[in-house]
Amino acid sequence: MFRLLSCFILLCFSLTATANDGIVSVASSNSVKTTADRLEKILKEKGMTVFARIDHTAGAKKAGKDLRPTELIIFGNPKVGTPLMQCQQKVAIDLPQKALIWRNDSGQVWLSYNNPEYLIERHQIKGCEEVIKKITGALDKFAKTATSKK
Repeated sequence: MFRLLSCFILLCFSLTATANDGIVSVASSNSVKTTADRLEKILKEKGMTVFARIDHTAGAKKAGKDLRPTELIIFGNPKVGTPLMQCQQKVAIDLPQKALIWRNDSGQVWLSYNNPEYLIERHQIKGCEEVIKKITGALDKFAKTATSKK
């Protein structure tokens, strides 16, 4: 019972990263490939453009190196990103959005992305509260759907 409770508490605290690093991480019930496949499908269904999907593990292998499964999906939508850039143009350095799907050394798969609140702080964005709220909600929903059991 104690072990189960400890795992639950650890999972609750590990669902999102600390605000200090500006990254939200959601534990996945699926493999890296399945999580990335699901995320890509969800993004496309929601009208997002998937600009690239990068398999860092395959890249490492080509370089003669080992790397646990690690994929990056770069995606966005100008209808959402443009208003954000109109509020603070230099936020464009962090756009389009990126989602990192990776397996840690314990075997847990994670989906990580930039916390929109971090972007506000990093770029001193003012007057875009509704856009940030929309982005935050969408990223949260995409991540939860992609990481849930099949």
